[in-house]
Amino acid sequence: MRWRTGRRSDNIEDRRGVRAGAGGGVRSPVGRRTAAGGGLGLLLLLVLGLLFGVDPALLVGLTGSMQEPDTRREVPAGYAGLTAARQDELADFVSVVLADTEDTWRELFAAGGARYREPRLVLFSGQVRSACGFAEAAVGPFYCPGDEKVYIDLSFYDDLKHRFKAPGDFAQAYVIAHEVGHHVQNLLGISPEVSRAQRAAGRAESNRLSVMLELQADCFAGVWAHHADRDRSILEQGDIEEGLNAAAQIGDDRMQRRSAGFVVPDSFTHGSSEQRVRWFRRGLQSGSMQGCNSFEAARL
Repeated sequence: MRWRTGRRSDNIEDRRGVRAGAGGGVRSPVGRRTAAGGGLGLLLLLVLGLLFGVDPALLVGLTGSMQEPDTRREVPAGYAGLTAARQDELADFVSVVLADTEDTWRELFAAGGARYREPRLVLFSGQVRSACGFAEAAVGPFYCPGDEKVYIDLSFYDDLKHRFKAPGDFAQAYVIAHEVGHHVQNLLGISPEVSRAQRAAGRAESNRLSVMLELQADCFAGVWAHHADRDRSILEQGDIEEGLNAAAQIGDDRMQRRSAGFVVPDSFTHGSSEQRVRWFRRGLQSGSMQGCNSFEAARL
């Protein structure tokens, strides 16, 4: 992927090395706006909770006994196999990808007579506090509609390559573009509408709506890649395959098979590997936001 000559985003918050632990308790995030999208580690924990009857909130650690993160700052030499130099390279990469999504979505919104409000992206290490609650790196990258920020611990990219067997810089870019896709949904009013519907629905319907939301975010990630390559020629040979492989590797079916050895389709919240690849490819090939209506497609 051609990224090194791209512009850098001004919407990066670097909280790496801010250590949580001291201070008073944080309120339980019940009633707060929940994080949207991504969360591969969270998905794995939720799967285990559903399969073995454990409260997912306990697994994730989102309970009333949370402590406020303090502001003591450490400079980690490296974590999860990443050297300090590699962390900084990834931080630079993320800044370029975020900037490219800004340029793309600003143009697409303007073409529709709307203004694109750029999200901020928070780099953290270990744990972080957002408007959606307190989270640890295990939840993976996520978007919080409450503060309109994307959160990522760069060690996730080590997991993406080694644990999820999805190496490559375009696979990494797909992760950011997917989370930005959730921001687009939030701006369009799709995410709030889905949240309202989920509160009134049973578990099966709530899961179905979650899957539709995730597949649309995959499609929006493809829309970004389509326009970014058309306008700025970012893709190199093999990049598309990297992105499609990443989408496949984080499908619910493969995630469940890795964690439990079997698949429970009724518990899917992100979509199967086949679905995720199909919707990412749809956006990539068409470049059309209108072609990303996963909710309508599900009714056909």
